[in-house]
Amino acid sequence: MDDQIFLGIESSCDDTAAAIVTADRRILSSVVSSQTDLHADFGGVVPEIAARAHAEKLDLAVEEALQQAGVTLRDLTGVAVTAGPGLIGGVMAGVMCAKGIAAGAGLPLVGVNHLAGHALTPRLTDGIDYPYLMLLVSGGHCQFLRVDGPQDFTRLGGTIDDAPGEAFDKLAKLLALPQPGGPAVEAEAALGDAERFRLPRPLLDRPGCDMSFSGLKTAALRLRDRLIAEQGGLRQQDRRDLCAAFQNAVAEVLAEKSRRALAQGPVPVLAVAGGVAANKTIRAALEQVAQDAGSRFLAPPLRLCTDNGAMIAWAGIERFRLGHRDGMDLTARPRWPLDSRARPMLGSGKKGAKA
Repeated sequence: MDDQIFLGIESSCDDTAAAIVTADRRILSSVVSSQTDLHADFGGVVPEIAARAHAEKLDLAVEEALQQAGVTLRDLTGVAVTAGPGLIGGVMAGVMCAKGIAAGAGLPLVGVNHLAGHALTPRLTDGIDYPYLMLLVSGGHCQFLRVDGPQDFTRLGGTIDDAPGEAFDKLAKLLALPQPGGPAVEAEAALGDAERFRLPRPLLDRPGCDMSFSGLKTAALRLRDRLIAEQGGLRQQDRRDLCAAFQNAVAEVLAEKSRRALAQGPVPVLAVAGGVAANKTIRAALEQVAQDAGSRFLAPPLRLCTDNGAMIAWAGIERFRLGHRDGMDLTARPRWPLDSRARPMLGSGKKGAKA
């Protein structure tokens, strides 16, 4: 079983990615082509532009991944591809590319849930055992999952509107900071006073692990407008202090909700994935929560926290081991909840459908 080699293809949002991964957890190559420059002038991801770029770059990304890994299609055991959830045009481009490769090379095809790719990444990077608690926190998604197997996920809570990464992007836009907003806001916050402004901590007054970040963004907008009206403009220190207050509010919400999720049942590991996990303030808050609960804190390397093909290849390997195969009738899905038993989450962010 350890000699299996999978190609993973990811195109659910604005990164075109391909990777070669082995069943013994070796990442032979990982190619990610970013579309940040293509969307920079629009303040967010434009689905039509993203889909077109995926269609143009997918075959090139696959070719580069094979070359870097030093393998050919004949060496592969199978092809794994993100089949949802995500921006439907990009998902379709990836699925069609994977179907072509699988059919042409006579390889098994495995459709993968994009969120499962993130949720199973700690198994790839650290070989941890089930069960564990996963916090997916990114531009398009935010939810707590108890992971008991490659296809056994229990959602304990999630955002009912904006994801944290999306909220950071919107705040950056309000303050005329560059995109992506997360790193820009964090850099400003490092020079600010988080105690100067008091922003709300949404849903902390309600039980459970569900979250909301839309109201926090609105509160920041109103504070910005009040400062402009009172002073005739927004000073640099105002911007820094507002970023610091916003970042602390997000960190406190995620920390408290993580504490509640861990309290629902002891698990040895609290893992986090997604671009927001790179934020040092948020990461420190989550580490403290895990330590207080007696759990290990685990965050994969940033290159594997954000969208990538390696996580899709690994999730494909895990499903393949269970005997899962897909046919040429595999369809692209804009929505695909990991926990089919849980009620649907509300809202759909600009970076993809909530699931």
